[in-house]
Amino acid sequence: MAKPVERTAVVGAGVIGSGWAARFLGAGLDVAAWDPAPNAESKARAAIDAAWPAMSRRGLASGASPSRLIFHARLEDCVAGADLVQESAPERETLKQDLLADVDVANPTAIIASSTSGLLPTLLSTKMSRPERMLVGHPFNPVYLLPLVELVGGERTASETIDSATAFYKSVGMRPLPVRKEIVGFIADRLMEALWREALWLVNDDVATTEEVDAAVVYGCGLRWSLMGTFLTFHLAGGEGGMRHMLHQFGPALKLPWTRLVAPELTDELIDKVADGCEKQAAGRSIRELEARRDGFLVELLALVQKYWPEAEGLPGRL
Repeated sequence: MAKPVERTAVVGAGVIGSGWAARFLGAGLDVAAWDPAPNAESKARAAIDAAWPAMSRRGLASGASPSRLIFHARLEDCVAGADLVQESAPERETLKQDLLADVDVANPTAIIASSTSGLLPTLLSTKMSRPERMLVGHPFNPVYLLPLVELVGGERTASETIDSATAFYKSVGMRPLPVRKEIVGFIADRLMEALWREALWLVNDDVATTEEVDAAVVYGCGLRWSLMGTFLTFHLAGGEGGMRHMLHQFGPALKLPWTRLVAPELTDELIDKVADGCEKQAAGRSIRELEARRDGFLVELLALVQKYWPEAEGLPGRL
């Protein structure tokens, strides 16, 4: 039986790393953190403080407290004694390879998970002496509220590592999704990239503004996706015949949009259109204000999703 995770270490404390720290703290765990960037500790603690009200509304474990976060000046001190190390360094393959190798030397027994959004674990673990305990644990922002975590093993990742990671992430209220094959971008990011690509085309070709594209998602497909996702949504679109009828009836007419998926050139003009549109949508509200608005909405939405889809929970009463 796998040893339970009692101590966690967060390597890299930016947006994702501090989100992981908040998630682990909210589950009542001790968290060690390391980040060589200037002012990393103050920024991380500020981010956790900003997240805590929404986390409190969602539900905290007994003993949960931001005071259980300890920053370390040395990587070795941070990861020593941890049962699970969550790496969240910038998305640079060589940087992550070296960092994971250093963690491997400093702690020979912990599960080592990378938060990478697309790099393959087989490549990331090439400099490790014990790659069997390394996997990808890819979360979604805000990590402290969104439950999905994609688990991707490399060619040498042990099945016990996946099993132990699955049990741990469930214990902190997450919904682990094991990815069956190593693939760049995994599952969720590949889906989001397809929508992002088409959104850029619509803005680039002056079909819609950023606000109009977002409205199409927020008031249309996005509402359905919160409960059913893509496939079950289309299954209902086929009426009594379900997905089979939908594909036979509408498939030929939809062939063109299904195959016209080439990204537009990211010109300065397109960048200006997208950036100017987003600034207009923000309407003078700061990033922190927008985050607070998003978090409040997600707390209520997660409770609603769980009401209608109770098998999605990670813990009783929580996603």
